[in-house]
Amino acid sequence: MAAVVQLDEIHKIYDSGEVPVHAVRGVTLTIAAGEFVAIMGASGSGKSTLMNLLGCLDRPSRGRYLLDGTDVSALDRNQLADLRNQKLGFVFQGFNLLSRTTARENVELPMLYGRRAFTSREVRERALRSLDIVGLSQRADHFPSQLSGGQQQRVAIARALINEPQILLADEPTGNLDSKTSVEIMGVFQKLNEQGITIVMVTHELDIAHYCKRNLIMRDGRLVSDVAVEQRLSAAAEMQKILAAESAAKLTA
Repeated sequence: MAAVVQLDEIHKIYDSGEVPVHAVRGVTLTIAAGEFVAIMGASGSGKSTLMNLLGCLDRPSRGRYLLDGTDVSALDRNQLADLRNQKLGFVFQGFNLLSRTTARENVELPMLYGRRAFTSREVRERALRSLDIVGLSQRADHFPSQLSGGQQQRVAIARALINEPQILLADEPTGNLDSKTSVEIMGVFQKLNEQGITIVMVTHELDIAHYCKRNLIMRDGRLVSDVAVEQRLSAAAEMQKILAAESAAKLTA
């Protein structure tokens, strides 16, 4: 498959205080279309910095980054913003939903900031379609306070999907969720990946990384491990086990 991400000797150095911080050190990486990749590492390993570079939220100090064939180092701030809006979808740990805005209106937001003009009908239809993909179209008119944590994260995923991005970038997307809801959300990501969407996910949880197809491990700013997950977990199977255990517990109660 064609590469959507190509990193060649990427470095990121922050000049903070007397001693520069070398957050990413010489990372070379290729991610093909349709992959499901987990980036792991301890706090301070460089995984979040690497995610920010992949998302064009920060620029490398040295090295070359091609996103879907485009050299991002040659782009100015406005061009980077356009590239993020067109090529990338973001999902964060904290959901980042507007509290006084419905689920559908939250999903619509990325379309409102792009350069391409859409009619209000087109925006509404695409938002509802995105909510339907994550199984939440029936909650389109609910506010975040009326939704569970898992449902709020589904809205955030739908928002990330609305511009049909090349890559979905997820930063600790299950960090604020309980175990059962985390499995549910990983099921959503697996379903999206099976539909051909490339997903790159930062996580510090090994059990979450096992749902992905490829695990990268960062240490001290370096990429120290890159392995395919041969027998990855199935979220659907895990959810069946959880529901079966709950049913058994109710029968014995």
